[in-house]
Amino acid sequence: MSKTSGLFRAFWRWHFYASFLVIPVFALLAATGLIYLFRFQLEPMLHADVMRADQPAGERYQQPVSAQLAAVEKAYPEAEVTLVREGRDRDDSTAFSITREDGSTTDVFVDPWRAKVLGSLNPDTTLSGYAVRLHADLMAGRFGDRLIEVAACWGIVMALTGYVLFVSGRRARLRRLAKRAAGAALRHRHGLVGAVAGAGLLAMVVTGLPWTGFWGDKAQQLATSRSSSLWSADPGALSKPGSRLDESLPHSHAVQVPWAQGAAPVPSSGGDRTSVASVDTAVAAAEREGLRHPLNIVLPTGDRGVYSVIGDAFADPSRERTVHVDRYSGQVRASYGFGDYPLPAKVVAQGIGLHEGRSLGLVSFWASALFCVLVLTLCVTGPVMWWRRRPAGSLGAPRGRLPIRTTWWLAGGLVVLGVLLPLFGITLLAVLLLDQVVRRVSAARG
Repeated sequence: MSKTSGLFRAFWRWHFYASFLVIPVFALLAATGLIYLFRFQLEPMLHADVMRADQPAGERYQQPVSAQLAAVEKAYPEAEVTLVREGRDRDDSTAFSITREDGSTTDVFVDPWRAKVLGSLNPDTTLSGYAVRLHADLMAGRFGDRLIEVAACWGIVMALTGYVLFVSGRRARLRRLAKRAAGAALRHRHGLVGAVAGAGLLAMVVTGLPWTGFWGDKAQQLATSRSSSLWSADPGALSKPGSRLDESLPHSHAVQVPWAQGAAPVPSSGGDRTSVASVDTAVAAAEREGLRHPLNIVLPTGDRGVYSVIGDAFADPSRERTVHVDRYSGQVRASYGFGDYPLPAKVVAQGIGLHEGRSLGLVSFWASALFCVLVLTLCVTGPVMWWRRRPAGSLGAPRGRLPIRTTWWLAGGLVVLGVLLPLFGITLLAVLLLDQVVRRVSAARG
């Protein structure tokens, strides 16, 4: 057997091993990703009675946020209102996140034209709520988050080995296709789809890793640590910090803190309490700072809390900015945005925008939707090919052994990946040990 043929079979074997973890996880991520992409179309259609508020004829101006807030506080006197989320369109209702005495969170929707409460929804039980929770951690907490991170790491292996198989096995596939061999057409289509989706898969994995709980959390802490941070200082940290911005944000699947600001400290309101600012004051202050509507406003908690106003940057991550407004004086205590990020944080922010299909408008939106469909196609055709070719009563793993000891570039690449992605390194060692066990068992049976 030639060295080239040996490498082909070895890569095929590792492509096969990676599929056991990657396929079920990525099929779920692709399906939930599609739902998330179309959330602004699906949710208002499914919950039009609370999420839509028609503009009255002849009416030009919506009610102040303070009037809408007062309506929520009157309807839910026992709850604490923690977040205001403006609608994206003029016929969208305003959402208020409230926390009840038992700690549960509910989204209350208000007609912004009439300051009238329309109803409420549990954010966990909406279609997009389920999709986001599954996409984030499989609804399994830390275990699910780690499993997704491991699958993402092995997704890199899946994509790279797939390209090796696509290029090296091209002639053999075409010969089998010409002879109309069994399974040749399906394998050919699988290779073509994989060649297109592979680049997107690598891009999605790289841009999705910043959200993971292990690698992503460490990177985020580095990105927003204070003073001598490699990533730069957060101006908000110059005030006496209260908590992280992502800790201030209540439980709501419809709002996300910009990644580079998630671990940023939130300043406190000052000592001058001779006057009390309202949420309308915070909105006006944010507008003066250049924030774009629709705004997300985190309301103050405690005597020293601030209004944290997050500007809209849905279609353009470079417009990410959060303004913290003193709850008493109405003055801006801190302002932090994309322009303050160092280069690595800017790259991550743009990457997340691409991952969510929003950075390049409809181009990235439909490209992300197509990618999800292609991944689902691969997750179906791959197992079907395996099922058809596997010997009865056998796993049917392709024969081949990675020449790690004799191929320096392969060994070096695995070491680099293992160091950069620790969970991949750990599971790689486990798979290498498992492969040795499988080989010995197979040899004993043979």
